[in-house]
Amino acid sequence: MAFSNIKKGQAVLNFAHTSVLLNETIDGLNIRPDGVYVDGTLGGAGHSYEIVRRLNAGGRLVGIDQDKDAIAAASERLKEYSDRVTIVKSNYCNMVKVLRELGIESADGILLDLGVSSYQLDTAQRGFSYSEDAPLDMRMDTDNPVTARDIVNGYPVQELYRMIRDYGEDKFAANIAKNIAAARQDGPIETTFQLNDIISASIPAKFRQNGHPSKRTFQAIRIELNRELEVLKDSLEDMIKILSPGGRICVITFHSLEDRIVKNIFKNCENPCICPPDFPKCVCGRKPLGRVITRKPVVPSKEEIEINKRAKSSKLRIFERISEG
Repeated sequence: MAFSNIKKGQAVLNFAHTSVLLNETIDGLNIRPDGVYVDGTLGGAGHSYEIVRRLNAGGRLVGIDQDKDAIAAASERLKEYSDRVTIVKSNYCNMVKVLRELGIESADGILLDLGVSSYQLDTAQRGFSYSEDAPLDMRMDTDNPVTARDIVNGYPVQELYRMIRDYGEDKFAANIAKNIAAARQDGPIETTFQLNDIISASIPAKFRQNGHPSKRTFQAIRIELNRELEVLKDSLEDMIKILSPGGRICVITFHSLEDRIVKNIFKNCENPCICPPDFPKCVCGRKPLGRVITRKPVVPSKEEIEINKRAKSSKLRIFERISEG
């Protein structure tokens, strides 16, 4: 993990990003000026900027991101608040460890804005977008030695099928996997457009009208490569546990797989009892960690979607920690 306090004079990167559900998230965090807040997906610091400018000298913001470009851009954006900001290059799944190493035992608020950033999508050489021809990469952490190319060319056909079926939810997963495996027999699949052609040929023409045919497969590869769902499942409850009483966690998701995980973990943390429903009282001893603030997810307004088309599928869920005992 690389720790950095913000330094002046860093280059400004083209990390343009319109923060989704910004006002709703800031309101949901219920920010205390002297509190400790953690942005586990720092990105270009759109949300973090609004958090830190509400803090006084006694407050603190810890920003975590695995993308070097995001860290550089966020450092520049937050430099006027350098006395109360620490940025760490890491994955948010390491949040508890990161905070311990900073001497922080609990947080008053945590934010996760999941998925791929606008910068990553719009930077062709990162290989996230099916709209630009580029090497197959899709790494959120460019220090990761494994790329999307390795998955596309190295996974057995059964694993390709499992990935596209489970993470892309594509009804033509079997066909796409089979055709990828066949195409690479003639040489490695190197670029996004090469993969586009294979995917398009795997889907009947009448089904190619509903959005880009590669959307689901690219999503599946990205999720697999960056372990996005695994990381979320394994770390969300631990984040809830390090919240101070009254502290809140806000999670923004962009597809049903993420949202389902967040919804279920929040529900289980609110009601962890595993006693049979016909028991007169709980005997399992499992106590609630807090309460779900958002019974239904918060979604963007029509006005926000008109301004930022990528906000369309976003959902915000909020959970509040309660005192133990």
